[in-house]
Amino acid sequence: MPLLIKFGLYMMKHKTITAIIISYLALSACTPTRVSGQVKLSPPEHWGNQPKAATTKPDLKRWWQGFHDPLLNDLVAQALTANHDIKIAQAHIKEVKALVTVTESAFYPSVDLYASGGREKKIDRIIGVPGSRGIQLITPTGDSVSGGLTARWEIDLFGGRQLDKEAVLAQAVGAEETLSAVQVGLLAQVATNYLELRGVQQRVAIQQKTIAVNQEKLRALRAFHRAGLANSADLSGQKALLSASEAVLPWLTQSASALIYRLSILLGLPPATMETKLSIPQAELVNLPIVPALLPVELLTQRPDLRMAKTEITAAAAKLGSARTDLFPKIQLAASAGYGAIAVGGFSNLAESVYSLGTGLTAPIFNAGRIRAYISAADSRLQQAAVNYEKTFLLAMEDVENAYIAYRTATGQSNNFTLAEASAKTAYEQKQLLYNKGAENYLAVVDAQKNELALLDETTKSNTAISVAIVSLYRAFGGGWNQGSKNTAE
Repeated sequence: MPLLIKFGLYMMKHKTITAIIISYLALSACTPTRVSGQVKLSPPEHWGNQPKAATTKPDLKRWWQGFHDPLLNDLVAQALTANHDIKIAQAHIKEVKALVTVTESAFYPSVDLYASGGREKKIDRIIGVPGSRGIQLITPTGDSVSGGLTARWEIDLFGGRQLDKEAVLAQAVGAEETLSAVQVGLLAQVATNYLELRGVQQRVAIQQKTIAVNQEKLRALRAFHRAGLANSADLSGQKALLSASEAVLPWLTQSASALIYRLSILLGLPPATMETKLSIPQAELVNLPIVPALLPVELLTQRPDLRMAKTEITAAAAKLGSARTDLFPKIQLAASAGYGAIAVGGFSNLAESVYSLGTGLTAPIFNAGRIRAYISAADSRLQQAAVNYEKTFLLAMEDVENAYIAYRTATGQSNNFTLAEASAKTAYEQKQLLYNKGAENYLAVVDAQKNELALLDETTKSNTAISVAIVSLYRAFGGGWNQGSKNTAE
């Protein structure tokens, strides 16, 4: 008789077990041990440092395209494909999805195949009167073989297995959010390092011009010194200025190399791989992405690290509920069916089919406080997850406020330096005209040019700071991911 038919007849005879299963099916959606994983936050209505002009809500998914820089777009696309942190996060997603399958398997009976066989000869000794060797009874040699199937199923009466599944599913969602968070951070790093590289390369060109101007002034001072129109102190002072300007250039070139190496690593390449491609200075940036503006409450849905922290609360709450189910009884159903045969001596095989059906119930009585200690630990982990969620939100708000301050400061500096540079350029042109007319000496012209170059260098630094601050804002708002689909750089 097939095992399933026998199991059905067994259940009909044992109405109590059948009633328990029916009750379980009716109550499985209403787990008495379930714990709420809701945490309420109170975000402010507005940002404290948001510029008035920042009122537009741009597309956060591909914000880097706002720079209209094809090379930056290529770097982002390559980073999303080859970055090692991205690959690690993707592998973690596969790991957690496999654990989901492991957890779901607990809802089904486990069926195992067993088989055994052997050869046996038994000798029994019957002790007789004292001093005698006794009597030996020798059983003929026998061959035996048996095999069949065993099935076991633990009824999830109080929803512990369901809560375990919910915990792992939350972890799977959290793994997806981890990938999104890695993407957000990666794109911000690529853009920041690239923009800083562009700024350093522009400063290298400015510094080379500054060195040339200092060399020209030293040459002029030497001529004036030979003519008795300049003293040795002026000559020594200019030598010092030239040496100082020359000392800055290696530092700038080293900074450029370090940024190129960092970009290569972010793209999953050896450090010097991108040196040839990125060492070529690019034209000055003309376009900048618009300054993003979102409400503080929108961070809860926009930032992947906040969504990830929320999944940790959900998982911790489910694990706490699962831990509480250990306080309640557990019911197991077991069934087995098989075939056994034995052959003794020269007799024919003795064969028969066997089966067994049974139920078992276990309930905790004494375990030295292990179950309640585990529940307490799970409750503490839930509290940790809730506090971490609140902390993550506060840090997210700090990121936005700091980025707004950085943008406002860099913008103010850039405006001031741009005005100063324009004035210095005008002064240099006027000095040049006066010199051509014989109304000004040559050294005054050279000094005016040096002043213009110094202000141009400061303007370049502040413009780079503006670009980097905008990148920081998009990162702080969770930009650089594509919810619900694979992120691409198209």
